Amino acid sequence: MATDIAATLDKNLKLPAGYYIQYGGTFQNLQEAKARLVIAVPVALLLIFVLLFFTFRSFKDALLIFSAIPLAAIGGVLALYLRGMNFSISAGVGFIALFGVAVLNGIVLISYFKRLAEEGETDITQIILKGTAARLRPVLATAAVASLGFLPMALSNSEGSEVQKPLATVVIGGLITSTLLTLVCATGSLSLFTKK
Repeated sequence: MATDIAATLDKNLKLPAGYYIQYGGTFQNLQEAKARLVIAVPVALLLIFVLLFFTFRSFKDALLIFSAIPLAAIGGVLALYLRGMNFSISAGVGFIALFGVAVLNGIVLISYFKRLAEEGETDITQIILKGTAARLRPVLATAAVASLGFLPMALSNSEGSEVQKPLATVVIGGLITSTLLTLVCATGSLSLFTKK
């Protein structure tokens, strides 16, 4: 709304030399927060990737686990769209929290698949079956706990809910898609672990 007002005034209002319009209050705070978010999100993503690389000592494994992030982002954006919400600062913070949980689920799955391969299991089907059977519950539990924890925020209509709702919506939607798609992508990429 404030951007529409600014666009209309810029187009139709001619100010004398030396005069200008400055927008303050909540709109100004939003613009400053967006500018900080533009820096914070890429830095967070870079740090996540660097930590994954140093944990697994492999660019390939770090990239495979890092793929959970765009899968999570799909669900977060879709959830915002389905609920008719715009991207906001709280939604941006929700994406950062979501990326952390999504990467954690990827680490749980991939590290166990790698462990099975290192223990001598060479049959990809067996790695999938054993790994999924052993790690499906922890992955689902992590996603369920985070989603259920944010559910009251997502459904809230009380004071302050305009800040809570986008954050919770992003986390819940992103965890649904990232959990499902991580299971599919992880099992579909197991050939990477069995190659010497």
